[in-house]
Amino acid sequence: MEALKEIANIAGKSGLYRIMKPSRAGVIVESLDEKKEKSMIGPTARVSVLKDISIYTDDEDQSKPLAEVFLAIYEKFGDDLPVNPRTASNSELADFIGEVVPAYDRDRVHMSDVKKLISWYLILRNNTPEIFEVAATESAEAGEEPAPQETQVEAAEEPAKEAKRPKAKKE
Repeated sequence: MEALKEIANIAGKSGLYRIMKPSRAGVIVESLDEKKEKSMIGPTARVSVLKDISIYTDDEDQSKPLAEVFLAIYEKFGDDLPVNPRTASNSELADFIGEVVPAYDRDRVHMSDVKKLISWYLILRNNTPEIFEVAATESAEAGEEPAPQETQVEAAEEPAKEAKRPKAKKE
């Protein structure tokens, strides 16, 4: 989900924003909603790019990138989420995140974080569904068996050998 590197959350503002381009006075962003409002965010604003956010886990990795969590939600539920972030109880939210990320750290992941995660997922599904389709295709392709290592090495070495051959001088 490389597209998450251009989508951000801005502290103090609701929703998600696409980072359009940097400027001298900050960054120009576009809201990911029906309005598609563009605005300037100053250099002192706390901007969190979704690609850099992860969920704490109890396993040896200590965290799981948000892109992987979104993809797991997409593969498991698609558009039919069993919870609503506004009305779900804490136990429903805990059950939901437990299904998606079984090893999530129950001490460090707050239910407000899970609500935000679900809200962000819904915003992305409604306004940028192509992100999930591309990511699902990439993960399916990654699941295929890679070519044998020797073939890849041989193919990489052949052009290098040709480049090292001295050219005959014309006299």
